[in-house]
Amino acid sequence: MVLQAIKYKRGELEILDQLRLPHSEVYDRITSSKDAWHAIKEMRTRGAPAIAIVAALALAVELDTNALSSISEEVEVFIVEKLDYLSTSRPTAVNLADAATKLKIIVAAAARKSGSTGEDVHEAYVQAAEKMLVDDVSDNEAIGKHGAEWIASNTTSGRVGDKVSVLTHCNTGSLATAGYGTALGVIRALHSKDSLHHAFCTETRPYNQGSRLTAFELVHDGIPATLITDSMAAALLKLRGEEERIAAIVTGADRVAANGDTANKIGTYSLAILAKYHGVKFLIAAPRTTIDLNTATGDNIVIEERPGKELTLMRGPRYDGVSVDRSAIETVCIAADGIGVWNPAFDVTPACLIDGIITEVGVAEKDEDGKFNLRALFNVGGLEVKAPTVGGV
Repeated sequence: MVLQAIKYKRGELEILDQLRLPHSEVYDRITSSKDAWHAIKEMRTRGAPAIAIVAALALAVELDTNALSSISEEVEVFIVEKLDYLSTSRPTAVNLADAATKLKIIVAAAARKSGSTGEDVHEAYVQAAEKMLVDDVSDNEAIGKHGAEWIASNTTSGRVGDKVSVLTHCNTGSLATAGYGTALGVIRALHSKDSLHHAFCTETRPYNQGSRLTAFELVHDGIPATLITDSMAAALLKLRGEEERIAAIVTGADRVAANGDTANKIGTYSLAILAKYHGVKFLIAAPRTTIDLNTATGDNIVIEERPGKELTLMRGPRYDGVSVDRSAIETVCIAADGIGVWNPAFDVTPACLIDGIITEVGVAEKDEDGKFNLRALFNVGGLEVKAPTVGGV
């Protein structure tokens, strides 16, 4: 059974509350842009591709279930205001702002058509939002395929036909996307081809997306996997046993700058440095919607800072020393009272530490000058694809 973080049918949207995982599976009903904004801000739904889709579909549901003006321009203004509001929920991930920009263009075109009505604009928006959901799954499957093939061709283990072990960070699977996943999609693709020896996932403090979510997905899919704390990564890369030898580290991305600098979950930068030192390939897996060509470098990316209590408090079911009581959820303090806290949600990995950026159209590699040409990803097979028009943040 495929994990579903987003359940949608026309006029209805439910999201899996990821704060409750892995201890319980509860779906929250989303009926408005306000519902979606809070779900994204509170991280009940998360993952760069997923938050864009949830935001877009939440507004589609709101349009379907509320009375709208018959005047096309008024419906356009309503939609644009809601998209601007939704875009403020999390600033670092570019997918949400990119989706909002593209949806505004579609809505504006519908409103400008001769004889267009408010219902026409409404319908154009809903169809575009629904297409995002479908496209994300197919894009993720393509990312998985390209990434698995690249690892097989460009790592020592892969080139000699051995199965490979891969380390990943945070959560980039079905729970972070519309389905299948980006970095975790690469692991799924390797496993489906019987090319994966073992997967390792980091705990990913402070929100534990690795231990709560990625581990949950790996167990669900029956993929051989082991959980480590973030601070164990260097020791793992140093090991040379058959199971532990890591061929590649694959992570997702929340924003990729034009030069390849990549913002992703805090701790990604550390893994890239460790990979370089140990001679392990370091890869980013993300759809092209994550690439922001108007952001020149990682220096221009605003890093979201989260509340300090995410470091000092931990929430989970009660453990009595023998068994876990999943019906008794408790919050405990794990830090000294009065200590200051710095809690950036993301860090930026410089392009010089990245070996390849896996997208739905292939893997971007650096040229002989050590530079990524990411613009070329938007002109594939002679067909020009419009690059993101989101400005730097």
